[in-house]
Parts: sequence; C-alpha cells; structure tokens
Amino acid sequence: MTAKKLDHVDLHDEKQASAESLIGEFKALMADAEALIKATEDHPGAAISSIRNKTLETLAGAKESLSGVEGKILDKAKVAAQDADDFVHRNPWEAVGVAAGLGLLIGLFIGRR
Repeated sequence: MTAKKLDHVDLHDEKQASAESLIGEFKALMADAEALIKATEDHPGAAISSIRNKTLETLAGAKESLSGVEGKILDKAKVAAQDADDFVHRNPWEAVGVAAGLGLLIGLFIGRR
C-alpha cells in the first residue's frame, strides 16, 4: 500500500512538471504571436486588421484560460504537498526508510559514473 501511494505521488509530480512545461511553452507561443501581431500594425488593409483583431481576442481568451489552469495546478500542488506531509507525519519511519533507500540508489548510480 505504501509503495502504491509513493508511486501515485511520483506520477503526480511528473504530471505537474509536464503541465508546468506545457504552460511555459504556451506562454512563449502567446508572446511570439503578440509580437507578430504588433509587427503587422504598419500594414494597411481591412483583411489584415480584421485578422489581427480576431487573433488578439483569441489570445486574450487563451490567457484567461491559462491563468485558470495555472491556478488549478497550483491548488493540486498544494494538496499533493499536504498529502505528502500528512503521510510523513503518520508514517515517519517508512518515510525515513524510503528516503534512505532512494539516497542509496542515487549514490549507487552516481558511483557507477
């Protein structure tokens, strides 16, 4: 049962890291799109102006959605941290054993290099 809980925590951490990476890439994409839109401000034409305005509206909506997702990820991270803290307080010796085992494994891997 303890191993399952630890596997769940590890899986959650990986998902969180992936989500944070995706959010970072999406923010970069939005910044690039805004820069591209600003670079086309000099070009006259109703078609370009219409596309530019529509894209700016879409980016504004995407930013709003992204901030909501960021908030949810932050909330989940807080819950995961609280769960890990509760686990350590309920099972201190198991936590020490797991940490020592992981330390030993990391030491072995580093020693092989």
